[in-house]
Amino acid sequence: MLQKVGKMFKVFISILLISISLFASKPLSLDKSLGSMLMVGFYGTTLSSNSQICKDIKNYNLAGVILFDYNPIDRRKAKNISSKEQLKKLTSQLQNCSHNKKLLIAIDQEGGLVQRLKAKYGFRGNFPKACNISKISDKDVEHIYNGMAKELKSVGINYNLAPVVDLSINKKNRVICKLGRSFGENPRKVAHYSSIFINSMNRQNILTSLKHFPGHGSSTKDTHKGFVDVTKEWKEIELIPYKLLIDSQNIDSIMVAHIINRRLDKLYPATLSYNIITKKLRGELGFDGVVITDDLQMGAISSRYKLKDTIKLAINAGDDILLFGNQLNPKQILTTKKIIGIMKNLLKSKQITSDRIRESNLRVENLKRRL
Repeated sequence: MLQKVGKMFKVFISILLISISLFASKPLSLDKSLGSMLMVGFYGTTLSSNSQICKDIKNYNLAGVILFDYNPIDRRKAKNISSKEQLKKLTSQLQNCSHNKKLLIAIDQEGGLVQRLKAKYGFRGNFPKACNISKISDKDVEHIYNGMAKELKSVGINYNLAPVVDLSINKKNRVICKLGRSFGENPRKVAHYSSIFINSMNRQNILTSLKHFPGHGSSTKDTHKGFVDVTKEWKEIELIPYKLLIDSQNIDSIMVAHIINRRLDKLYPATLSYNIITKKLRGELGFDGVVITDDLQMGAISSRYKLKDTIKLAINAGDDILLFGNQLNPKQILTTKKIIGIMKNLLKSKQITSDRIRESNLRVENLKRRL
C-alpha cells in the first residue's frame, strides 16, 4: 500500500513540476511544438542544408530521426548507413540542422539479429543476442555493452531503442523469443541484464528505451504485419521488469507495443490506449518520463486505423514521441508536413489539446537535457 502511495505521489510531483515548467518555459511556435512530438525516418546517406529532412528539423524542431541500414526502395543502396565515416558525417550534418545540437538520433541496436551497425559497414557487428547474455559473466556482459555504447557514440548515435524487456514466456513467439531478443523468462534476470545495458549506454551519454510495454513476449504474431491480440496469453508477470527498473533507476524512455490486450483495454492497442499508458504505466507504475510509440506505420496500426485517428489516439493516450519510420512500405512514405497538418487540424477542432502537447514537449525537452 505504501509503495503504491509513493508511486502516486511521485507522479503527482512530476505533473506539478510539468505544470510549473509549462508556465516558466518560453513557448515554441505551433509548428515546432507539434514537431517536437515527432521522430521520423528519411532516405539518404548524406545531406545538405537544402535536404528536406534538414529543413524539417529546422522548421519543425523535430524530436528526432531514426536511422536504418536496409533500403526497402532500392536494396542495392543503403538507406542511412554505409560505413563508419559516412555515418559519423551524417549524424554531424543532422545535428547541425538542429537549433541546439540535441536532436535525438535513434537506432535499433540490441545485438543478435537486431543491430543496424553491421560488420559489412566496418562495425563490430557481432554483438550477442540477448538470450545468450545469461551464459556470460556480469563483468563480460558489461564489457560487451560498453563496447556497443562506445561504437554508437563514435558515430554520433545518442538514442538506442533498446533494451528489450519482454519475457521469453511463449516459445512459439516469432518476433521476440525465436529471434533470441529476450534476456529470458525470469523477470528479475531480465531487469538485471537490462540494467547493465542501460548503465553502459548512459555512461557514453546514450539514451535508451525499454520495450515493448506492456509485454510482447507472450504474443504469437508480429505487429509489423498486422493485428496481434495477446489477451489470452498475456501474464501479469510481464509488467515486473518495468516495475523493477522504474523503481530502481532513472529510466530514459519506454516504447509501447501495438498489441491488443483486452484485460488492460477492451478497445485499443497499447500504443493508442489511455488506460495502458496514462493509467497503468504512469499512474500505477509511476513512470514520469518519455513514452515513445513503436513505428506507427506497422501493420497492426496502419491496417486498422486512418492516419488522423492514429495521431489523435496516440496523443490523447499519453504518447510523447510519435514514431514514423518510413521504412516498412515504400508506397506509404509520409512527409513531416502532412503529419503536422493533421495535428494542426486536430488541435483546431479540439480533438487534441495544447496542454497535452506542451506536456509532451516538456518531457522530450527534459530527456534531451540528459545529453
